[in-house]
Amino acid sequence: MEAWLDDHFEFSHSYFTRKASREMVNDWFAERVHAIQPSTKEIPPTQRAHQPSADPFPLAPTSTTTTTGCSISGPSSATILPPVLNLHDTRCPSPAPSPIPGTPTRKISASEFDRPLRPIVVKDSEGTVTFLSDTDREPVPVLVPVRAAAMAEGDSGGGGTRDPCSHGGSGVRGGDHCARLLELVKDVSSHLDVTALCHKIFLHINELIAADRYSLFLVGEDSSNTKFVVSRLFDVAEGSTLEESSSSCIRLEWNKGIVGHVAATGQPLNIKNAYEDPRFNAEVDLITGYKTESILCLPIKNHREEVVGVAQAINKKCGENGAFTEQDEKDFSSYLAFSGIVLHNAQLYETSQLEIRRNQVLLDLASLIFEEQQSLEVLVRKIAGTILSFMQAQACTVFIADEDSMNSFSSVFHMCYEELCEGLDTYKRDCDVNQINYMYAQYVKNTVQLLNIADITKENCFPWTSENPDRSSNQIKSLLCTPIRNGKKDKVIGVCQLVNKMDEASGGVKAFNRNDEQFLEAFTIFCGLGIQNTQMYETVERAMAKQEVTLEVLSYHASAAAEETRALQVTAAATVPSAQSLRLLDFSFSDFELSDMETTLGTVRMFVDLNLVQNFQMKYTSLCQWILSVKKNYRKNVAYHNWRHAFNTAQCMFAVLKSGRLQGKMSELEALALMIATLSHDLDHRGVNNSYIQRSDHPLAHLYCHSMMEHHHFDQCLMILNSPGNQILSGLSLDEYKATLKMIERAILATDLALYMK
Repeated sequence: MEAWLDDHFEFSHSYFTRKASREMVNDWFAERVHAIQPSTKEIPPTQRAHQPSADPFPLAPTSTTTTTGCSISGPSSATILPPVLNLHDTRCPSPAPSPIPGTPTRKISASEFDRPLRPIVVKDSEGTVTFLSDTDREPVPVLVPVRAAAMAEGDSGGGGTRDPCSHGGSGVRGGDHCARLLELVKDVSSHLDVTALCHKIFLHINELIAADRYSLFLVGEDSSNTKFVVSRLFDVAEGSTLEESSSSCIRLEWNKGIVGHVAATGQPLNIKNAYEDPRFNAEVDLITGYKTESILCLPIKNHREEVVGVAQAINKKCGENGAFTEQDEKDFSSYLAFSGIVLHNAQLYETSQLEIRRNQVLLDLASLIFEEQQSLEVLVRKIAGTILSFMQAQACTVFIADEDSMNSFSSVFHMCYEELCEGLDTYKRDCDVNQINYMYAQYVKNTVQLLNIADITKENCFPWTSENPDRSSNQIKSLLCTPIRNGKKDKVIGVCQLVNKMDEASGGVKAFNRNDEQFLEAFTIFCGLGIQNTQMYETVERAMAKQEVTLEVLSYHASAAAEETRALQVTAAATVPSAQSLRLLDFSFSDFELSDMETTLGTVRMFVDLNLVQNFQMKYTSLCQWILSVKKNYRKNVAYHNWRHAFNTAQCMFAVLKSGRLQGKMSELEALALMIATLSHDLDHRGVNNSYIQRSDHPLAHLYCHSMMEHHHFDQCLMILNSPGNQILSGLSLDEYKATLKMIERAILATDLALYMK
């Protein structure tokens, strides 16, 4: 079969396109990316980091994007990334776990947005929750690297030729230097790839100050406003490639070590002997075998004079005592002005891209929610699965408020992250949730305030915590709980609760941060709308079901009994009085002398003489039952608008068509519609007019805006025509059926005296 499929590529492609599920495509993409993932290149010891207080291995891997487009997980808050707009990008090296059928598992997590961003949800002046913010960003001034511009004019080394190394280094002519500087300016203005541009800047710098190694560190900040420093370029040396210099990652604490000190103080450091400086840690040198001697470390600042990065040069190749000079420091600082522009532009671009991706996450969630409006269980299951996958929590519980009780929930939905990853359909409804969880959910429902507890075992602010002093065995550590509103500020329809934020680095549990709070608040707005719509849909479904049952019951009781139908059918089969004997052709007709049986037989006679039975293939049984059902649906206690009035109206129409010779002027469908309308135009009349119906606030007044009784008569007519055994229009085509009903409706509505003359 494989050989045949290989030979018939068009069929294979068409079949896959038509039949492949979303999970199949994700699995194929994951295997494809994993197959082309390049092997990790071993970094030579001489190219490892030489930064004091640095762990030679990453404390937490950084989220970067390789040349294959594959993401490597980690705290992307420490990096400046190119935008990856695919919300379902597959992570390497292993594919994501299979999701529960129907529950999309995200390949993007909230940790990628763990940095200070504009709040997702804000409140306007009236206190209404909104996604729109009126805070304007301050204009960004144009940065001009003054020192670098002066260098471009020949201010470096008197405008002639400068030898960066007094001991025989290759010189840089002023013209070449100016050309390279202008090229660098062009790159800065047209590219946002921080790593590539900073690597090029370092190669330019090397021609001036001739250091053995260069490194670039960026300042990061998470949503809890904790700053840190993370490497972006390692050991850039003459001849080193971009991939080699950016293949490793080291994260440093703020104000620790030489780099951390420069980042915190914003002051440069020029150290002649690293081992004599107390801030230097030789641990990395011991591991790599590389000896660090001199260090030149400078801050990179933006237009607000805020430190956004740190650059360092290690081991001056030549010069007096191998130390960096004051001129080296000036040249290094001048070129780093370009790095500041690159970092500033890239950070602005990255922030905008992150906010775009964040909005796409919310729009994707909204699309996911609003495509399911029929089942509350399916909807909440999708909500819980999406939130679990994105927020990286161990469990998600959704409590649905009970409208009849202030202190209880009608339903509880619970899902665990393990079930989501293993693809198990073990979703629980009305499950036995921990009593502590229930109390926290009840507290949030009553206070309508978000609740974020870093460690439940140490929390003593709630009354129920004192009842259980030994909480060390509780499996719940961190908890995030927020109310779910239905669009109104004071109406809470549920509570969403997350427990135990998973720490990808240590494998343990950590606290939920402000970033998690913002996402969950935004999620619950969409969830509230989805839950409310689904609940309304379920209410409408129940109402429609009740209506169907009611119509079925009414149809049964409104239809003529089988015995009456058989009696009329037998009598009509034996003898039906002629129209002349019943005086049906006279305009002076009176029904006073006719019995009820004779009125029904007279109705049969009118349909037969108008050729309606033959032309529209009516079943004799259906015609008899329909006539008796119409007669039964006229109320006997109504003095005028009763069956006798309907029969008289039908006789008058019959006389107009036959004696008035109008039958030949009308189509067969028009004659049929007029006869049905005359017999049905006052069905279920209450003996009162429309004005009384409206002023007495009768339920019929809430169903129709005008001609209340006439609309009700027509609806009754439709109900009888569609009831089993009464379907005298079953022989009509679909177009004829629609046209006939339209004429019947128009004729019956015209009996409203407010519309009659028109």
